[in-house]
Amino acid sequence: MASERQIGSTTTLARSLLDLCRSRKLTIATAESCTGGLVAGALTDIPGSSDVIDRGFVTYSNDAKRAMLGVEASTLATFGAVSKETATQMAVGALERAGVDLAVSITGIAGPGGAVPGKPVGLVHFAVAARDGRITHRECRFGAIGRSAVRQRSVIEALRMLMEMARGPVQAKPKRATVSRVRPRAVRSPRRHAAKARRPRG
Repeated sequence: MASERQIGSTTTLARSLLDLCRSRKLTIATAESCTGGLVAGALTDIPGSSDVIDRGFVTYSNDAKRAMLGVEASTLATFGAVSKETATQMAVGALERAGVDLAVSITGIAGPGGAVPGKPVGLVHFAVAARDGRITHRECRFGAIGRSAVRQRSVIEALRMLMEMARGPVQAKPKRATVSRVRPRAVRSPRRHAAKARRPRG
């Protein structure tokens, strides 16, 4: 029952994202590791998605992340595949290689194995990069809820992040210049009084 609700919410969210991107003429690419293409699948399940979705990269191995997305070997060696740094480089790489407006990346540990000290099962890093230079990152710790559940919740999170980025930054309304209604007083120059010469008293 829960999985059916999750699938329904995924479809609704995917459709809303496509509608928003279509109205704003935005295109999307995905870069997925632990989800193995599920985000791209959720979006392309919707008829007419081809005017928004450009391509999807499934980069499961570190070699694929380097070759297909340009993730630096030093980043993988220092921070690991499941990290903010790798997720960010994956998103930026997908954005540059696809030439789209938005790109989302997902890298995590869906389980049941793969956990290492400090990185438990259910840890997933997300990043979204936009053509205008904006980049967002999010870390989720879903816990050991099962491989399928981690992957499905990751799809929903990725779609939500894309939706947030597609809406664009909140632009503050320009402040209106306040015009003083009080008429400024004329500045009068001080009068110069001629000094009277005093006669010395004798």
